[in-house]
Formats: sequence, C-alpha cells, structure tokens
Amino acid sequence: MISRSWLFGFVMAAALVYGCDAEKQTVPLEQKQAELEKEMILYERNIVEAERKLVKLQTSMGDIVIELNEQAAPVTVKNFLDYVEQGHYNGTIFHRVIPNFMIQGGGFTAQMVQKQTRDPIVSEASNGLKNDLGTIAMARISDPDSATCQFFINHRNNDYLNYDGNANPGYTVFGKTVEGMDVVDAIAQVKTTTRMGMDDVPVEPVIIVSATIVAE
Repeated sequence: MISRSWLFGFVMAAALVYGCDAEKQTVPLEQKQAELEKEMILYERNIVEAERKLVKLQTSMGDIVIELNEQAAPVTVKNFLDYVEQGHYNGTIFHRVIPNFMIQGGGFTAQMVQKQTRDPIVSEASNGLKNDLGTIAMARISDPDSATCQFFINHRNNDYLNYDGNANPGYTVFGKTVEGMDVVDAIAQVKTTTRMGMDDVPVEPVIIVSATIVAE
C-alpha cells in the first residue's frame, strides 16, 4: 500500500510548486492545500477499499462473508487464501459446534474423513486482534505453530483465547464476519452428537459447499 507519508509529501511538493507561481493564481494557497489534502484522503481511502480481501463461505445453511486482515496476519491470510484457491474447503463441514463459544470447520468431509493439509504455519496471535464475537481464527493443537487449514468463528468474545505473552500463546485472529452473522448464529444452535470419537458434531452435516474469493 502507498504510505500516507509518501502521499503527504506529494501534496506538500505540489503545494510548493503552486506557491512559486502564486502571484499568477486566483485561488489562495491555503485553499489549494486544503483541496489537495482532501484529494489525498479520498485517494488513500480508495486504495484501502480496493485492497479489501473478502471470502464467501457458501454453506448448506446460508452464506457467510469474511473480511481478511492481511496487514495484521499476512502469513495466516496467505495460507487461508491458498486453501480457498485450491478448493480445499469445498465439501468440508463445520465439525465442531458449541453455542456461545464457536463453530469450527474446514478439516473434515461429511463422512468425517480428515483432509490432507500442507505444512503448519507460524502463529501470528500476537498481532493485536482479539477473539471477539464474529471474528475468524485458526484452530490448532497444543503447539502454537501447528495451525494448518482448520478455522473457527467466535460466537462470543472469547477473551481467554487471546495472546498474552508467555502466559497464553493464544489463537491467531485473521479476519471478521461482515455478512451472515445470522447464519453463524443458526449453525451454533444445531443439534450435535458424538461421531468417530469426536464431540459436538452436528447431527445433520453443516456443509461448506464452496469457499470463494469475492471481487468487490
């Protein structure tokens, strides 16, 4: 992304050039500087909006749209998008559903067959993002650097999942739900059972039909 400092430098340079010829102009220097500053803000906003990364999870219970935070979690976002682009999530399920906690998916088929993954990634849980309601984070085992493809969407503010230095390695948050929180709520309320030795598995599979990158 073009930095704000670079843009501001451009604005000031333009203002100085204008000032050198100020006697020939009818628009006051202060007004021109204000107009350039406004243009800079609008330009920067357009860059930010253009770089938004959205992924739509089309599920058997409705669509969920996730906005990814590449700036805070670049490794995790790239990993997630790689799985999306490879079609890994298509046909997987939310295999662990606990109301008022989270819904977890992305690793098993409806037949409870675990999908193959790539190598695990480094934890980015110290990025400052919190496991708040509606955020998406990477699931893992006890090793903080063990996340692969599975993710979960928080169904409440799960403060105890947040990074806290040596006291708690936390779980990496890398985005948030921007559409379909009602779908998340509905999934969280489905009836669950025990299957293949795993608890909290929906009786009726909640399938991720497809995961696709959304073009705005």
